Amino acid sequence: MPEGPEIRRAADVLSAAISGQRVRKFFFSYLELKPWERKLQGTTVCAVQAHGKAILTRFSNDFTLYTHNQLYGRWQIISGGDYPESTRQLRVAIHTNKQTALLYSASDIRILTEEEVHEHPYLRRLGPDLLDIELVAEQIATRLAEKKHRRRSLMGLLQDQAVLAGMGNYLCCEVLHVTGIHPRQRTANLTTEQINRLAKNCLQLTRQSYETGGITNDTNRAKAMQKEGLTFENYRFHVYRRAGQPCYRCGTPIVKSKFCGRMSYICPVCQSEP
Repeated sequence: MPEGPEIRRAADVLSAAISGQRVRKFFFSYLELKPWERKLQGTTVCAVQAHGKAILTRFSNDFTLYTHNQLYGRWQIISGGDYPESTRQLRVAIHTNKQTALLYSASDIRILTEEEVHEHPYLRRLGPDLLDIELVAEQIATRLAEKKHRRRSLMGLLQDQAVLAGMGNYLCCEVLHVTGIHPRQRTANLTTEQINRLAKNCLQLTRQSYETGGITNDTNRAKAMQKEGLTFENYRFHVYRRAGQPCYRCGTPIVKSKFCGRMSYICPVCQSEP
């Protein structure tokens, strides 16, 4: 599933394409949303915002299009003409005079009033967004150290959107590895210094991934590997999807395994079992 950085970048592209534009035509594939086609036609796109793993597209008639890409959803921008050939199911099409925004394969799509936005079950339970420029590491550390979270494994805690919004599996694996902590570890067993370092890495790697288009590896190392001709997937991560390959820090083969019911990648030396 796309994580916070990917959703924020998708929202940026969508915003650049249609924000400030008048909607010439609207299309919904779901029958229950069909009545909204005429209601949204002729409105202006006021803003496109990412909230955790959801995108809110706001219109001048005070209604908001809520979309959650789930696992397979994807936005695509085209400049007029025919729709591109695709095996995906088209769910939403927003036509302006300049460009068209197409949403494929997403299943969680709704039109909300401003009040409903604030009361939406997913949005209401979101924790602090790691891409919020006002969020600082100290706030994250305080949240992770809360008494109600102290007995939870970090593999599950860090991916709980009610705790921190935007972090999924690959970011969790990368953050834990860089911090040198095993996925089964709990904050109850960490020192204050470890919790502070974990919080800092949550913030840093999430923002780095957003800024670089998905790279959580050391950026200098990634640039060097890119110059050597390696593919994006080969230089993108520290440990994620690198099972059997050597840890960049100690040379031990990376292990892929399930921890706390979630698939993870770790270095068994740098992230010793608690």
